[in-house]
Amino acid sequence: MRLEFLLPVRLAIGVASLAVLLALETWRPFFPGRTARARHAVRNLGVGLLNSLVVAALFGGLLQRVSDWSTANSFGLLHRLALPPWAAVAGAIVLFDAWMYGWHRANHVLPILWRFHRMHHTDPDLDVTSAVRFHPGEILLSTGLRLGVLALLGMSLPLLVLYEAVLTPVIQFHHSNVRIPEWLDRRLRAVVVTPHMHRIHHSELRAEHDGNYASIFSCWDRLFGSYKRRQHLREMALGLKDWQDGAWLTLPGMLKTPLR
Repeated sequence: MRLEFLLPVRLAIGVASLAVLLALETWRPFFPGRTARARHAVRNLGVGLLNSLVVAALFGGLLQRVSDWSTANSFGLLHRLALPPWAAVAGAIVLFDAWMYGWHRANHVLPILWRFHRMHHTDPDLDVTSAVRFHPGEILLSTGLRLGVLALLGMSLPLLVLYEAVLTPVIQFHHSNVRIPEWLDRRLRAVVVTPHMHRIHHSELRAEHDGNYASIFSCWDRLFGSYKRRQHLREMALGLKDWQDGAWLTLPGMLKTPLR
């Protein structure tokens, strides 16, 4: 797998799935009647663009060097196992998704991490653009830790980009405000995280948003006892109760969230 091929593929997948889900949210919204969708999207996508620029500037070369060093020295779990290519790809995706689950859960458990992560949860109008609404501080921390995770797993940078190409449409889908039949959501969430499952994670209630941490595969929450269920999702309040003042929902307000 060549990085030069995977990078534009990942970008194309992300843009295409964003466009499709924005259209579906207009046609079949789960929460109808939202009137400030454009402003909401601009704010969230602005944060996402800022994060992409920060990661590219600060970590692009470092991620490549760690990947090259791991490969040259046969360091890391996947190198030690000497798996056939197809199994190495599958193993990398599964193992990195397990890491993503653990990291997400830590962001809810450790107060210093929650200071940054809560910006993601202040969004009262969860939709596809919420998938990129993360504080730059959280992105810096998570990307820095990825350097060590890549080395320990023996995961190449192309494999990481491939994982992100799979992750992007899944997280856009489960953050989206698309209404899908319950029977379909139930079947899908047997394998992947779905809108029904992830909306509970964005509940105003801590007992509900401290759960359903998985990124791609829903099995992690079932395996580690963090799977949450709820009926009557349309009656659920989204966001965080003390963060609904309009000033905290602007771009400067979102960036100041950890300082409160």
